[in-house]
Amino acid sequence: MIEAELSRCVAAFMPGATGVSGAAKLSGGASQETWRFDIVHPEGDIGAILRRSPRGYGAAPGRAAGLDNEAVLMRLAYAAGVPSPEVLCVLRPADDLGTGFIMRRVEGETIARKILRDVDYAEARPRLARQLGGIAARIHGIARDALPDLREMNATTEIAEIAREYRSFDWPRPVFDLALRWLSQNDPGPSAEVTLVHGDFRNGNLIIGPDGVRAVLDWELAHLGDPMEDLGWICVNSWRFGEIDKPVGGFGSREELFGGYEAAGRKVDAVRVKFWEVMGTLRWGVMCCGMMQRFRIGPDHSMERAMIGRRASETEIDLLRLLAPRGEG
Repeated sequence: MIEAELSRCVAAFMPGATGVSGAAKLSGGASQETWRFDIVHPEGDIGAILRRSPRGYGAAPGRAAGLDNEAVLMRLAYAAGVPSPEVLCVLRPADDLGTGFIMRRVEGETIARKILRDVDYAEARPRLARQLGGIAARIHGIARDALPDLREMNATTEIAEIAREYRSFDWPRPVFDLALRWLSQNDPGPSAEVTLVHGDFRNGNLIIGPDGVRAVLDWELAHLGDPMEDLGWICVNSWRFGEIDKPVGGFGSREELFGGYEAAGRKVDAVRVKFWEVMGTLRWGVMCCGMMQRFRIGPDHSMERAMIGRRASETEIDLLRLLAPRGEG
């Protein structure tokens, strides 16, 4: 069924395309659907990806940029030299495929455990943190006047939003309460610079090859805000997958990340990065709780949502390590 719809769609935007083949829904993506397929073309098949909203669901309600905006942002990033898949088509109502877009497929690995352990990526791993610092700098350098309409967040409003969401679950967690108090007491105030923030810049949303970073994915949480937020988020322990001594995605150091960022002409504020690492850890914990709530209320009782939901307890340990490290009285 979806191949017929995709065939009609690609014929409308790609001259010479005769159809599609091999359409398959990919695992992963608790908020959005992702389909892999090939565009059949007389000059050679073209690997493609469909990204769309599941029927009846939106991504991260209240926070999502929207798939149309995602497509705009990816096109801007691609033009700015950020490794980002090329957007080929934004879906129209006539395509009967829902809301979303089609992009050129980038080959590589997204599974963090493979990236962190497989021999194929051994030479790339030592370079990744510095590469990501440079990539983040290019994202944050995209001109604001070119951006679509995005929500703007700062530290104070983010604390309030997370607190509201957490309390709406009626699921008390004392460590989350501790983190909220710490964040309020250490709120750094408005950032001197407001830029595009990717919002989910981390291991798992990157395509990696033996040569390093090939693409940044999943722009659904993009917004305007403090650029240090992205640097703090990629240091959250949940994205290290057991390699806790390497805070940047399990493959590098903060110094390497910061070095790549500053080599690209931007300045790092390490204190703000630490604040956003704590904020990011709590935010991921609250998002995990939200996934469990969605699993409970349905109608889509996705096992993936339940598996993500149980990870809320891991973030409690991470928060205690950040806020009350061993050895402090």
